[in-house]
Amino acid sequence: MEMHRRTFLGAMGAAAVAAALPRGLEAGAPPAPDAMAKVKFWPAVCTPCDKNLKFDPAIYADMMAYFKEQGADGIVVLGTTGEFPSFSVVERKQVAEVALKHAHGMDMMIQTGTPNFPETLELSKHAADHGASSLLMIPPFYYNNPPTEGLTRYYSMVFDEVKIPINLYHIPRTSGVSISLDLLHSLSHYPNLAGIKDSNGLPQEYEDFANTFPNLNMRTGTLNNLERALDHNMGAILMEGNNFTRLIADVFAARRAGRDYHPALAKVREAIGIMRPGGIYDYGPMKYALSLQMGTPQFYQRPPFLDVTDAQKAAIREGLAKMKDMTTA
Repeated sequence: MEMHRRTFLGAMGAAAVAAALPRGLEAGAPPAPDAMAKVKFWPAVCTPCDKNLKFDPAIYADMMAYFKEQGADGIVVLGTTGEFPSFSVVERKQVAEVALKHAHGMDMMIQTGTPNFPETLELSKHAADHGASSLLMIPPFYYNNPPTEGLTRYYSMVFDEVKIPINLYHIPRTSGVSISLDLLHSLSHYPNLAGIKDSNGLPQEYEDFANTFPNLNMRTGTLNNLERALDHNMGAILMEGNNFTRLIADVFAARRAGRDYHPALAKVREAIGIMRPGGIYDYGPMKYALSLQMGTPQFYQRPPFLDVTDAQKAAIREGLAKMKDMTTA
């Protein structure tokens, strides 16, 4: 079936209503806007490429409108799901500019980390100059387990020159570099230290982050810690936000309204189970599914990741039909 690009610029009423929901700490509690200020949801969005593996700015612009319509509070640009290591500095600037031009009022967090300080600073200044709300910054990778003092110096060189909020990216199984409590303490004098994205996913480690730094936004980057994040009044940055945006947004809307969010979270987990046979956690299948959900031409990932297979396509189409039935029931 041929797909045609859709735009969503005129279809944002539902998202606006969700964003305006009253907020409270527990079911039945009075609204507490300050307590719920950090309870926001950022999809870690993928980066679309055409068949020639060139960045597709038109589809990316449509993606921003789609995620807004689906209820996302913000967007993380060029994170791990966005394949940031697969794009050059010049390309990363282009990707960021397209996202920021089509922000539609969402909080735009740009991942600007690289293995070296000059390019990290260059990308960070570029994002700040083009209107980014905040930054996400992976530590300098390749040299595994550098000393805390060295990481403090590295990050300080950015904090000294970039004044928008900065979040540190904790994904040591990929980066080989941990964001530790000691590192956060060493940077806590910077007023624009905003928090972290914890993609390590260890429950006790996440609890330690949230309990030690309750004034920062210790966002979970994994679904298994979402309940812990919500119960600590923290946010989340999730790759599942690409294909389950509205369902996850409903979880956050319930939490901010002071309702029991667990029924909405159960729907998220049910939908993921439905889609898992299609390989939804791999880049090719994830992007193929999102293209069907948005109604755009298929878009692609860069090597070393593989294309979606015919068997996965069939499973994804079947899963999307079941998920539609589930969400409209």
